[in-house]
Amino acid sequence: MDDTARTAPSTSAGAALADAPAGAWDIAAFRDGVQATLDTFLDGQVERLVDLGPDAARLVEEARAAVSGGKRLRAAFCWWGHRAVPAPGGDPAPVDEAALLRACAALELLHASALVHDDVMDASDTRRGRPSAHRTFEAEHRAAGWQGDAEQFGAAAAVLLGDLLLTWSDELLRTCGLPAERVAAAMHVLDLCRSEVIAGQFLDVSVQARGRADVDAAMTVLRYKSAKYSIERPLHVGAALAGADAALLGRLSAFGLPLGEAFQLRDDLLGVYGDPQVTGKPAGDDLVEGKRTVLVALALDAAPPADAALLDAALGTPLSPGQVDRLREVISASGAADQVEQVIGALVERSREALAEAGTTAAARSALRALATAATERAF
Repeated sequence: MDDTARTAPSTSAGAALADAPAGAWDIAAFRDGVQATLDTFLDGQVERLVDLGPDAARLVEEARAAVSGGKRLRAAFCWWGHRAVPAPGGDPAPVDEAALLRACAALELLHASALVHDDVMDASDTRRGRPSAHRTFEAEHRAAGWQGDAEQFGAAAAVLLGDLLLTWSDELLRTCGLPAERVAAAMHVLDLCRSEVIAGQFLDVSVQARGRADVDAAMTVLRYKSAKYSIERPLHVGAALAGADAALLGRLSAFGLPLGEAFQLRDDLLGVYGDPQVTGKPAGDDLVEGKRTVLVALALDAAPPADAALLDAALGTPLSPGQVDRLREVISASGAADQVEQVIGALVERSREALAEAGTTAAARSALRALATAATERAF
């Protein structure tokens, strides 16, 4: 794809989406617009770092891989958080669509940073069906016959890549081109979001290290590591960029937070029961990584003692496909999977009720309803 092709979709994709009802919203065009925006931004980083030589160019190349593809969930909620804010008279306010796409894309850089770092911490081998960043760098070190430990090099390179993506998320939002006072308000939300997700990640690491987590602790990890930064804070960033007041931000929280929790609970189910061809991760990957999710906490509480002991001892160990299947049986028999499904349904219903009372524009209300369904049923 040449530079012209990378740049052009930003405005055209935005124009196609601005006031479309959910049924007419061209999500493919939106994703193309976000990708084009990211590609253009990374082109600029290549030029900025050219004096550092091929190693810096290689880092940007891996950054491109890290931000390629994906559901663009956070970008979509940012977009519709912005479009949710009514102008006087109740209609959506006019917007600089290319600038808004840059703001949305900033959240995808934040997400990519979190994934790169998460894969290092979890020692994950794959991401979206390809080798994770640290494994890619590790393999390159080994193939080149360089000095030192290849695994340590891979981890170091991936940490730096994640740091760079995190820095770029700040830069892209700060320079998106929307009015300075509104960008400042959005930066405040982004600052809070980053603090929450990093602290939530540390809480998760600590829970795994202690080897125990009750349902309340697992739910706290879920809320701060994923739920808030996946939906609530992207909504807030978009709305802040449109000049939303505190009351509207609060109403968007009433919609976005339970929806984010439902989204992550669905992810927890997929981490145990998901098809690797769909998830891009090995079967039962959460079990192999030893994740003390809400699903696992519920199963440990409800399973017979022998089954609970089997599950507890197996978490975080290498597992054969047969062992993964056995642990799935334990979780299913405990009723935990059914209970999580019920909680997802209740959270989605609470979210829908809050959206109906949120006072958003009609176009955003329609789109956000569709996004809520897609995010929690993984039809996105």
